[in-house]
Parts: sequence; C-alpha cells; structure tokens
Amino acid sequence: MPVLYDTADQLHLPRRRNVRLDTLLRLRWFAIIGQTTAVLVVQYVLEFPLPVWACLAVIALSAWLNVALRVRFSPTQRLEPERAAWLLAFDIAQLAVLLFLTGGLQNPFAFLFLAPVLLSATALPPRITLVLGGFAMLCATVLVFAHYPLPWDAEDPLELPWIYLLGVWLSILLAIGFIGIYAWQITEEGRQLSEALAATELVLAREQHLSQLDGLAAAAAHELGTPLSTISVIARELERAIDANSPHADDVRLLREQAQRCRAILSKLTELSTGEPFDRMPLPALIEEVVAPHRNFGVEIDVTLARSPSPPMGARNPAVLYGLGNLLENAVDFAQDRVEVTADWTGENVAVTISDDGPGFAPEILDRIGEPYVRSSKRRRLGGDGETTGLGLGFFIAKTLLERSGATVDYENRAYPDRGAVIRVRWGRDEFERPAGFAT
Repeated sequence: MPVLYDTADQLHLPRRRNVRLDTLLRLRWFAIIGQTTAVLVVQYVLEFPLPVWACLAVIALSAWLNVALRVRFSPTQRLEPERAAWLLAFDIAQLAVLLFLTGGLQNPFAFLFLAPVLLSATALPPRITLVLGGFAMLCATVLVFAHYPLPWDAEDPLELPWIYLLGVWLSILLAIGFIGIYAWQITEEGRQLSEALAATELVLAREQHLSQLDGLAAAAAHELGTPLSTISVIARELERAIDANSPHADDVRLLREQAQRCRAILSKLTELSTGEPFDRMPLPALIEEVVAPHRNFGVEIDVTLARSPSPPMGARNPAVLYGLGNLLENAVDFAQDRVEVTADWTGENVAVTISDDGPGFAPEILDRIGEPYVRSSKRRRLGGDGETTGLGLGFFIAKTLLERSGATVDYENRAYPDRGAVIRVRWGRDEFERPAGFAT
C-alpha cells in the first residue's frame, strides 16, 4: 500500500523562495549601528589605534546602499532569490573589509560571517546558500593571511599563536556549514508542512462543496416545481386550443412532454431528499460509498461488517469520506489481487481497517509515514517500474482530515510470511456520531 499517491499532487502549490527587501534593510541598519558603535568605542573609549576613517567609510557605503534601495524600491518589494543573494554577498564582502582593517580572524566579531549565510538558508534556495557559504569561507580564508593588526594596547601588543588562528578559521568554516544546513532543514520542514496544510484545506473545501450539492439539488427541485407546473398547464391549454393539423401542434406537444419530463426528474430529486437524511448515514452505508468507486479496477475488494446490532450513525463528513477513500485508493493501486475492508463497532468505539496483499510500506519511509512530501519508488498498479509516486501529500492529507474528525490512524506491514500493509482508523463512538464539525 503506498503512502505517496494522491490527487493533491495535481494542485501545484507554489513554493516561495524570496525575502522582503524591508527585512534585509532593517537587518542591515542594525548591523550598521552595531559596527559604528564598535568602531567608535574601540577608538575613543578603549583608545586602541585603528584606521577609524577607513572603517567609517566602509560602514557609510553600506548605509548609502540602504538609503538608495529605500528610495528606489517599495519596502514591501519581495526580491527574487538572485537579487537577494547579491545583497547578502555585499554584506559578506563589507564585513570582510571591516575585519581586514581590524585584525582579520583575530577580531572576535569574525563569527558574524554566519549571519548572511543563515538568512540565506532560511529564505533562499539551497544553491544560492551554497554559493554564499562558499564566498564567506573564501573571505575567512583570505583573512587568515591578509589583515591589519588587531587594535590593541601599543605597549602590550597581543600576539595570538598560529594554531589558535587555525582553530578559529576551522570553527568558522564548520559553523557556516553545520548551522547553514541545520537552519535550511528546519525551515524546509516548516515550509513543507505549511504547504501540505494548505493543500489539505483546499481538498477539504472541494469535498465540502461536493457534499453541499445535495442541498442545492433539493432547493432547485423545490424552486423549479412551480414554474414547471405553470408551463405544463399552459402547454396543455395550447395543445387543446390549436388544431391538430396546425404546423405548430407537434411543437406544443413536444413542449408539454419535455415539461413533464423535467417534473419527473425533479420528483426523483425530491424523493431522495425526503428519504434518509443525507447529512447522516450509518457506517455500512459510509463504507459502501467509499468502496463503490474502486470495485472495477481488477482488484477484489472484500467488505466485512461486524455482526453487532445498531451500527453507528455518523455525519456525512467530507473529511472522513475523502480520508478513507484516499487510503482505499492507495490500497487498490498497490494490491496484487485483494483488498480487505473491515468495519467493527461497539458501544464505545468504531474502527475501520484497510489491508492489502501488495508490497507493503517501504522500510526506508515506514518511520516517516504521515509527513508531507515523503517519496517512494515502489511500483504502483497504474505506474511503471521504479516510478516515483507523487509528492507524498496523499497520506498526509488523509491522515490529517481523519484526525480532525476525531480518529487515530495506525499503520504497519503484515507479519512475515504474509505481505501487504494494514491501516487502522479508530474513533470513539461519540466522536464518530458527532453531528457536525471536527474534533480538536
């Protein structure tokens, strides 16, 4: 049974990889204020000699760029990844020049090389982060060999051993790599979860729209009944008034017959709406509605219902219908010959189990099932050998919607020598029979 196939893969959700210009400008203003303060404190408070005017010129260049960007663009402007990368590369270069003037990697502020790379890892594509990380590492390497002396007391100059500088250089390189990858991983997982939840809401909205069509049909039958009756009466009177040999006799007769046909169709809709309430259905009927669309795909579907009396009467919940339907569709796609659907209930619990005789869940993703964008290369019935199946949203959406209805979803592979996957969906009976809404 797959965990990756789903119709939500067709949603083509956009993945935004950009950053607001205002965010970069604000962060740069913080950097400018900090750099200026540090230079002035070292020069005039600690009275350590340093090329103060050169440092202030480099800082002023950064401030000028900020002002130019603020005048040229709107603060809400969202930058394309390449443009944002150029601005972050400028920040790295500007910091490298300041460190060159103030001691190179001996300067304790050398760790600030991490800042632009970290921002890129959280907001820009990985390829751009790799380029910026490489550029920061290159600047750090150059500063090991080329830099002005560290501002210090002229009477007691500070001489750091080369082995210590090598350790600082290595720690900066490792921090750029490790923290950059870590930040990217955390941000990517959050982005995927956000997109998957958006897809879940979209699927649920579509299912709710479909479930509301019955109400629209009943309303149409009620509203159209009166005008169709009027049309039928007038058509009958015209048929009586027109001579049988008139060229319009056939047209009037056809009009009356079609009006009667419309009334017959509307009466059927009315009969459906006056039967069992459409928004409530017993568990066996719900199972049949889920199973019916998948019976003619070359896989035998066996449905087993409990012999207990008084089956639970649940709401016709679009989340439950879609969730169970998606799980069953996956089972049919991966099954060899047979899928089993078992429904059981007691006075306290309701359970639905879906199992198949397919290859089962892939071992490499068994522990990650339920996360969005989990991929597998197992073969689907409708796919080819080695075909990668979707974006992994299907099981995530089904599981999320079922859990919103108050269910718990468990999954496992059959014990050897049997093969196949088993998914169990359980509700408390009170949750399953909840009239409307979702459990929190």
